[in-house]
Amino acid sequence: MEKLFTQALGLSAPWAVTSLDFRPAEGSIEFQVECQATRLPCPACGAAEQPIRDRIERRWQHLHFFQFRAFIQARLPRVACANCGKTAQTEPPWSRPGSGFTLLLEAFVVALCQAMPVAHVARLLGVSDDRVWRVLRHHVAVARAQEDHAGVARVSVDETSSRRGHRYITLFHDSDERRLLFATPGRDAKTFASFADDLKAHGGDAAALTDVSMDMSGAYQAGAATVCPQATISFDPFHVVALASRALDQVRRAEVKHVPDLKGARWATLKAAPDWTREQIDTMHWLQRTPLKTARAWRLKEALRAIYRDRPDAACAEQRLRRWIGWARRSRLTPFKTLAATLRTHLSGIVAHFRSGLSNSFAEAMNAAIQAAKARAKGYATTDNMIAIAYLLCAKLRHLPRNPWLPPSPATHGAHA
Repeated sequence: MEKLFTQALGLSAPWAVTSLDFRPAEGSIEFQVECQATRLPCPACGAAEQPIRDRIERRWQHLHFFQFRAFIQARLPRVACANCGKTAQTEPPWSRPGSGFTLLLEAFVVALCQAMPVAHVARLLGVSDDRVWRVLRHHVAVARAQEDHAGVARVSVDETSSRRGHRYITLFHDSDERRLLFATPGRDAKTFASFADDLKAHGGDAAALTDVSMDMSGAYQAGAATVCPQATISFDPFHVVALASRALDQVRRAEVKHVPDLKGARWATLKAAPDWTREQIDTMHWLQRTPLKTARAWRLKEALRAIYRDRPDAACAEQRLRRWIGWARRSRLTPFKTLAATLRTHLSGIVAHFRSGLSNSFAEAMNAAIQAAKARAKGYATTDNMIAIAYLLCAKLRHLPRNPWLPPSPATHGAHA
């Protein structure tokens, strides 16, 4: 029986299962593993055939055996080295230093966290949330350290809320590979300097960036101008149209004080026509037949959206945008006059989108996935946890530990537990 479980745990000499303790009342099974060698290489300097000074009892949680929680207990040898003079503990082949989980269980934890909240994973394993977070942050950091960003040329920059109280993280995405490159607390110009340092650490170069897509944040523009002044800045269409939607809602809120029927028109004016409900269709038919300011504001917003929907070339887009800016300036709608001035100031970056085709649409989808995960988890305790989840879900990390429930591949056959 002990030989069978030695093989099941992937152990080889000098490690072996010497006994097991089945505890059905506690829902667990304990494997006693021993290192049967009397001399070992020094863990500190590698000198061979060094004597074992003593042994220290340790315990690790392993993957379940059937419905039972499984644990490995072992007395780890401490080697007294005559070569370097140090006494160092030998690490077992089934775990990494400092972890109370086996490597296979940690791999399973990472796989579970990609599909469910950390709190749920912790309850399944019968451990604290903190232990799961430590495993997750460790493996995400190890996987990220091996990522290669040498070919990154075009990036999209976005922000997402991390915690209540207007706390944000800035997300830098590879626009071509559709993956998250870097996440950092804050949404100021300093985030670009942090990104440039991280990009360099992964083989990339901020000086090699050709395009950056972002919103019209002054802080982001300042950061990009400092870190990658050679890159062409293009402003994301979603954020441009969102400014028009905001101006429209300002007009509606001011007018609803005198026209109570507008109170229920908010969502209809902000949504795209294909998404209107039957009631909203009736509302919009009524609105468009009125001389209300809100009706004019809605037409302005839709005209701006139409420029992006039609996807003209850059020269045509610039002509249409300039006409729209003139219309908005003459509209006698203060929010749209303000918006017209903003778009005129940023016109080159807005037109750049029509040359590069860059947008933050995929980044917004990733943002939505991150926020959905946060909602399912009912929030994350720290910004570091939020960033770890963002990398896990959106960075397409290629060096995460392999899910132990997947069929073994030739490269992993015979690996330790």
